Amino acid sequence: MSRAFFMQELESVAHFWRLHRRDGVTLGFTSHDRDLYFDGVTHRAAPGMIPSAIRRSAALDGDSADMRGTISHDSISAQDLAEGRFDGATLIMGLVDWESLDRAVLYRGAMGEIAQENGQFSVSMLSAKQALTGGDVPHTSPLCRARFCGPGCSLSATRFTHEAEVASHDHDRSAVHLVQALEPSLLVGGALRWIDGPQAGLSANITAVDGTALLLDRALYPESTTGLRVLLREGCDHRAITCAERFANLVNFQGEPFLPGNDYLLRGPAAL
Repeated sequence: MSRAFFMQELESVAHFWRLHRRDGVTLGFTSHDRDLYFDGVTHRAAPGMIPSAIRRSAALDGDSADMRGTISHDSISAQDLAEGRFDGATLIMGLVDWESLDRAVLYRGAMGEIAQENGQFSVSMLSAKQALTGGDVPHTSPLCRARFCGPGCSLSATRFTHEAEVASHDHDRSAVHLVQALEPSLLVGGALRWIDGPQAGLSANITAVDGTALLLDRALYPESTTGLRVLLREGCDHRAITCAERFANLVNFQGEPFLPGNDYLLRGPAAL
């Protein structure tokens, strides 16, 4: 909707924030003293959340914004922030008329660094221009630079994603045993995402395999029980031989395995 705000001496205007987390959860908040519903989302009253000045420019430098608030709303807890549930979440900030629900988006970006102190949190935002700060030319590497099943790799994520059930777990080692026929060694370097239970939506990297147990880089909740469902993404060591023999995808290999390294000129003569 098109609306010119602050054109009158008295305006019925409030701020709103909408968060789209990577686990599929969408949260809406407003500085108004009652909940507002628009764009298919209920924006909960959160007067303790304060936006800073939003800087927008036509330059290529990233636009800036940040948000501060008290960790008091049920949707934002210190535990959720510490676990990374909000890391990389997409954020929309704007103004809304609480009577007519006319609204204007002032900022779109992603949540960057999150700091917590004395029961409060502050978030720095990363605008879409942040992508322009990356290098134009990738560095050479003997390993593949592409993310497995991501851009450049071209392999189907669905093909290498499997649903399984937790048979048992070991909280001390952050290890889980699964009811599945998949070879555990194929999962090293991959990821596990919880579908059920207290950690639903969270992901953990599979760092190693001990027999049939998968060792995770994230601690298990004490409330975790057997029978929970998980999604498993197979891993890739990004080597050319793996890409060729296991995935038959060498044509899309994003690396230079045969390029001499920086120490090539310093190597001694090879004995015949």
